[in-house]
Amino acid sequence: MYLRLRQIAFVAEELDPVESLLVDVLGVKVCFNDPGVGTFGLHNALYPVGSQFIEVVAPIDRAENTAGRRYLDRRGGDGGYMVITQCDDQAPRRAKFAELGIRLVSDHAGTSFVNMQLHPKDTGGSFFEIDQMLGEGANDPEGPWHPAGPNWQMGRTSRVSAISAATMQCDDPGAVAERWSAIAEIPASGNVIALENAELRFVECNDGRPEGLAELDIRSERADEVLAAGERRGVRTGDSQVTIGGMRLNLVAP
Repeated sequence: MYLRLRQIAFVAEELDPVESLLVDVLGVKVCFNDPGVGTFGLHNALYPVGSQFIEVVAPIDRAENTAGRRYLDRRGGDGGYMVITQCDDQAPRRAKFAELGIRLVSDHAGTSFVNMQLHPKDTGGSFFEIDQMLGEGANDPEGPWHPAGPNWQMGRTSRVSAISAATMQCDDPGAVAERWSAIAEIPASGNVIALENAELRFVECNDGRPEGLAELDIRSERADEVLAAGERRGVRTGDSQVTIGGMRLNLVAP
């Protein structure tokens, strides 16, 4: 029974400025815009990073009282929003959620994709989502991913190759790590949970913002190009870091 990191969602005041930076600095390309998120008063874009994805969502109407709008207000602007994972069998996980008293914000079952979004008040740290693909190639790490559309592989580029870690800043990192460990059914080691293809890390709040998804480690064989583009666009924030959409993106070797 596996659990792998498949997608990270950012939430932004406006979609286009963040998209411009992601495309120019990380060298990624839009593979899909999901009309279904309009139900939540949002629009979005997805960008492949190897066989994983960065998604950016933004309110369609900035004055509308949506969940995305409230999250932006709570965290003081653009930032990380959701950690979205893929599993191969949701049934035992549902039983575990019931045992732990975890509520579902979203629970949608289609013919090829089953979505389970956990209530952030029951998880801490960030939105945590555990989804399952169904059908041919469902468990292939390079296989289909419903939220990214039918032809996501056509959008893959080479400047960045994988998301290897996601960091949540928390009021009580140990407690949140323990909670996510129980949910994921993977032991935590030093406030780190090792998924099949990435780490989830839990640290103290350290940037003046409240609890939330704060950083990603992104593998790149062309980090010099990313950093040069980040310098040009004014978003380079460290020796091996750029900050886009309120998220610190640390470039690491493959």
